[in-house]
Amino acid sequence: MIDTQLLYIGGKWVPPALSRLLDVENPATEQTIARISLGGQADVDRAVAAARSAFDSFSQTTPAGRIALLERIVAEYNRRAPELAGLVTAEMGAPAWLARDAQVPLGIIHFTQAIEALRNYQFERRFGTTLVRREPVGVCALITPWNWPLYQIGAKAAAALAAGCTMVLKPSEIAPLNALLFAEVLDAAGVPPGVFNLVNGDGPTVGVALCTHRDVDMVSFTGSTRAGIEVARNAAPTVKRVAQELGGKSANILLDDADLATFVPQGVQACFMNSGQACAAPTRMLVPQHLHDEVVRLAKASAEGTVVGDPLQDGVKVGPLVSKAQFERVQGYIRKGIEEGATLVAGGPGKPGGLAAGHFARPTIFANVRSDMTIAQEEIFGPVLVIIPYRDEQDAIRIANDSQYGLSGFVVSRDIERARGVAKRLRTGQVRLNGARHDFSAPFGGYKYSGNGREFGVFGMEEFLEAKSICGYFTG
Repeated sequence: MIDTQLLYIGGKWVPPALSRLLDVENPATEQTIARISLGGQADVDRAVAAARSAFDSFSQTTPAGRIALLERIVAEYNRRAPELAGLVTAEMGAPAWLARDAQVPLGIIHFTQAIEALRNYQFERRFGTTLVRREPVGVCALITPWNWPLYQIGAKAAAALAAGCTMVLKPSEIAPLNALLFAEVLDAAGVPPGVFNLVNGDGPTVGVALCTHRDVDMVSFTGSTRAGIEVARNAAPTVKRVAQELGGKSANILLDDADLATFVPQGVQACFMNSGQACAAPTRMLVPQHLHDEVVRLAKASAEGTVVGDPLQDGVKVGPLVSKAQFERVQGYIRKGIEEGATLVAGGPGKPGGLAAGHFARPTIFANVRSDMTIAQEEIFGPVLVIIPYRDEQDAIRIANDSQYGLSGFVVSRDIERARGVAKRLRTGQVRLNGARHDFSAPFGGYKYSGNGREFGVFGMEEFLEAKSICGYFTG
């Protein structure tokens, strides 16, 4: 592992301009496992200058050349996959199986999708007598979260590289170690100096410096809606493009013909996955009133059978929350749900028995939840599921859309045409039918307060492209 107190700028590992250190904690043990250097304005200026200098040449590379580069990255990433998985578990608490089988593989799938997107993409098209060219937008700031760190880094970096852009990455300071190893991967794969740069730091310092920088052409941000609003405000004076994937409060609609024995436990475990720290998690389970008690019985059994504990131990399904602050946030929402009169079905405040150290929360389910309750409206970002009864299909659609968010949604029915009809009426950027997995060639992004722009595959690459019209290019 490289020196965690260095930054990656212009193809070299360099010290920050000023020394400011931050401890990185293992959330399962609450022990410090590393220290990183927090960058500042001077470091951002150096990184942006390196990216700007590299842009002229990298933006002119051919799709075939970029495909070859992406293929080398895939090979090197796969070689370092076990190390990456170990870091994800250590710094953000994902169970070892989840880090190995999902967190790390989902990071590299964006590179293979970018390769496929590049193979057939038409960067020049004719419209009448005009040639329309798609050109790289320029220097991009990539600001990524801690919950699925490599997944989000991969989505942004792969699309930017495929488009021919250069970039500065600011990973979350809470889980930064995997990003440092990712920079090693890109360096070993032969990414030209200055094309990819990494500056660790916090949002108010490095994040703001990137968003306000005159030589940054685009900001791609994933994080909370609150932080996303600040990103947009900071970027506005320099009129740069901003693409955002923000919060969510996704509805999981079980229609009255759904196979409850299969899809209630599946919905519970999907909500608890990654300790509930997922923006697209199905955190609102909408069920017919007459089936509410049966759903509660199945959900309670699933929750009580969920093993919480040391993420390195076999059989553990749910690890710790990422930090003490996140633990306290989740505890506050659980107490709020009780205060507002929701029925506590499983879990509740406090830690699971036998876990004194670590930021572990009890997998929690509330039933008889009303759509106007805080726990039904706000993103909790923990292992907390709310069950909301509805009268009929129209009522289910109304409740699902009764949210400031619109990132993802889920519909379950034995009648696929019926499920499709409901999906088309949901104000959300993605809907999964009957437990379908996401197709990573398809776009991902949100409506309303869940953000703007799209990621993944061709759609993600196009976020990093500008359209230029050359009129009169064709004659006759």
